[in-house]
Amino acid sequence: MKKRTDNFDKFASKKKGSAIKEAFRQEKKKIKAEARAAGEEMRKKKIEKMRGEQEKATSFKPQAAGKAREKVAGPELRATSKAGGKGYKKNNTVPETQSSNIALAGNGSDEQMPLNKFIAHAGVCGRREAADLVKDGKVTVNGDKIFEPGYKVSSKDKVTVKGKQVFLQRNAVYILLNKPKDYITTANDPQGRKTVLDLIKNATPERVYPVGRLDRNTTGVLILTNDGELAQKLTHPSFEVKKIYEVTLDKPVVKKDLETILSGVTLEDGFVQADAVGYADDKQKNIVGIEIHSGRNRIVRRIFEHLGYDVKGLDRVMFANLTKKNVDRGKWRFLNEKEVRLLKFMNNSFLKKTK
Repeated sequence: MKKRTDNFDKFASKKKGSAIKEAFRQEKKKIKAEARAAGEEMRKKKIEKMRGEQEKATSFKPQAAGKAREKVAGPELRATSKAGGKGYKKNNTVPETQSSNIALAGNGSDEQMPLNKFIAHAGVCGRREAADLVKDGKVTVNGDKIFEPGYKVSSKDKVTVKGKQVFLQRNAVYILLNKPKDYITTANDPQGRKTVLDLIKNATPERVYPVGRLDRNTTGVLILTNDGELAQKLTHPSFEVKKIYEVTLDKPVVKKDLETILSGVTLEDGFVQADAVGYADDKQKNIVGIEIHSGRNRIVRRIFEHLGYDVKGLDRVMFANLTKKNVDRGKWRFLNEKEVRLLKFMNNSFLKKTK
């Protein structure tokens, strides 16, 4: 008989059902307990070693003890005073409306917090998911594997998640603007024209900038942030971030041209293909919705102009799954923690789907 190679036989003679699941649970529990015990033992030894060095360093003569304490505690007290000083608050305090809507953690102090909270405020995931990561042994603090989500850490500690170091976000700002016409997407304009920053000038004291560009006469969803790493991800061609536009044209679009846009057209700077296209309303065939991941300059306008249409209106209704819902034209809002987290970790729902 020919020997099976589908790896099924090795399971065939074993117990089935709940017995297998229970045995697996017990084995996993045992492994975690052993790892946790080993980690605790290692930390105890490290703490004892540090205490021994401190006791040795602080074994002064009685008459010198006062000066020694002042010398040792001085920098720490000065740091505490500085953290609570007016100058610090002026430079780092986030407006109340902002801090309640974005994922910020820490204000520059060394205040301790639970490990799962630290991970969540680093933008990795929510606190519940962070707790699971810690329990599963995927988090280290200063080189030690930690299994307790409530373990206290501060910004001074080196925290890694799945081998990658994570950091607290400090005054990171994420704004969604529903851009109106006649505003240019730039930080400043030598010609003195209105810019998108004029619309959010009272939003935050932090210096933010637009992610990507929308033409002066293009309206809709625009992200502004001071998070350079995220801005790079959202605009880099390799990530193929999804964008959806509503296009108003000078005449009805024939079905054949919609098929051409789907199959792709060759423009002066190369081939481009829409991910989806269709009528926004069957009764108004001069209004078309188009989904595209290309970030090339004026790409949507050029596609329709290439086919003989004049674009009368162009509105970006979605960018990376963010819409302008409940945000009036010319208004803005801060992104919430969940939205920021999905953006930072490139959630698959707003990336181009592979065919």
